[in-house]
Parts: sequence; structure tokens; C-alpha cells
Amino acid sequence: MTKAESRPARWLAIALLLAGAAWLGGFAAFDRSARRAAREPPQADAIVALTGGADRVDTALTLLASGHAPLLLISGVGGGTDLPELSRHAPLAPGQAAKVTLGRAATTTAGNAEETAAWAKARGVHSLIVVTAGYHMPRALLEIGRALPDVALYAVPVRPPALRGGMEISTLRILANEYNKYLAVRLGFTRKWGTEAS
Repeated sequence: MTKAESRPARWLAIALLLAGAAWLGGFAAFDRSARRAAREPPQADAIVALTGGADRVDTALTLLASGHAPLLLISGVGGGTDLPELSRHAPLAPGQAAKVTLGRAATTTAGNAEETAAWAKARGVHSLIVVTAGYHMPRALLEIGRALPDVALYAVPVRPPALRGGMEISTLRILANEYNKYLAVRLGFTRKWGTEAS
């Protein structure tokens, strides 16, 4: 291979190394963010919980019960799951069931955003507490923010069991997969490829 022929290969190798370093740096920041403990959110017009883990629904129901917002949407509820089943670990006070809407249309994060936007617009919501897993939160906020650009979003990330222990291979796989989905959404591939819920 001549010098002229090897130059493109060298530049390609450098570009791949730089891209890999950028991915690793971004992934490290993503991992720290995913593990960060939730802060107390301010009062809001409503709460949305994106299904995918029991802790998400329990956290949202607790926020509703403590008066952080008067309305709750649980988005992406599957099959015949009902509210008593969803609230078995965080029982509702009398009269609170009427404040909860079960959204059954969403099967992806983009679908969660669309379902949330339609529900929020119908109720004149201007501020929204978003409850989902810490590793899912960046992508969820991005999707919901695009669907509701004029609504203030307050994140309440939940730390799922996978993030409560050490750095297992399975945990790394979950985080890397979610980080790549987040990057895809940032690059505008949501509508083209779709990104499943997490």
C-alpha cells in the first residue's frame, strides 16, 4: 500500500477512534444521569407515568396522593390491566381514582409522547411531572418536549432494580441500548425507525 493509499485508511481509523471516544464520554455522562436520585418536583398541573416498571406507577401515585398535581396519566397501560392492579402497592385515597387516566394507545416512547400530548392539551396542562426510569428519562423528555413545546416538564427519575447494584454486564447492555436510542432520537430518527418504550 502506497502512502497516498494509506492516508484515507489512517483518517478513517482516526475518525472511528474519535467517534468511539465521543460515544464513551457521552455514555459515561448518561450513566451518571441515569443513577442520579430524584429531586422533589414543584407543584404542577399534572403527572404522567410511562409504564415499564412498577416503581414508576407507584412513584406517580405517591406524587398524586401528596398533592404535587391534581391529575395523573399512566401512559402505555397494556391489555386488561386496571387501576386496582396498578395501585396495589400504592393504594389510592377515596376519590383519587377519578383523577387517574389509563392511557392504552402507546406502545413506544414516541407513542407515549403523542398520548401524553393529546391528554395534556385536552386538559389545558401547562406544567407536567414526568415519571419514568432514570435511563429512560432523557429520551422521554426529548419526545414529550417535542410534542408539548410550551409545557414545562419536571423530571422525577425512578431508579429501577438494574441500577441499584454494581455495574453488571446486563446493566451495561440496558444502558448502552437506551443511550443509543436516545442518540437516535436526538438525530431525528424517531419517526423513521420508531423507538420502543423502556
